[in-house]
Amino acid sequence: MTSGFEAQLRAASLRVTGPRLAVLAALRDHPHVDTDTVISLVRADHPTVSHQTVYDVLRALTDAGLARRIQPARATARYELRVGDNHHHVVCRSCGAIADVDCAVGHAPCLTASGDHAFVVDEAEVVYWGTCPDCATERTSQRSVSSEGSS
Repeated sequence: MTSGFEAQLRAASLRVTGPRLAVLAALRDHPHVDTDTVISLVRADHPTVSHQTVYDVLRALTDAGLARRIQPARATARYELRVGDNHHHVVCRSCGAIADVDCAVGHAPCLTASGDHAFVVDEAEVVYWGTCPDCATERTSQRSVSSEGSS
């Protein structure tokens, strides 16, 4: 896959560097991670890479359209490699887990604004909020334990 990353970087007119390849690999293996997690993942194999380098790489990849930055309300920014398809996200209110949700209907922007104020809309961003299966199971287990204790 490294040669695929190298080709993507070159196609975006970006130099192929170790930190860029490491960040791309981290995002491939761990979608929806925050910057601190990317730094930890990169530094596990490249301990001399600085925090600022990772920030710069994330900005360059995002600006080039090779990565996408998302920031659901009340959450830190996250990064992913799935770009260009106008997909959405579902976020767990309990643990913050994020998963991809394919476009609601049709082609981008896949939602039609009721009033676009004469803007040319080319993307719609939807965030679904709820409880992930792990947190829902944990909540159900806690309710069962508390109801047993009150019997």
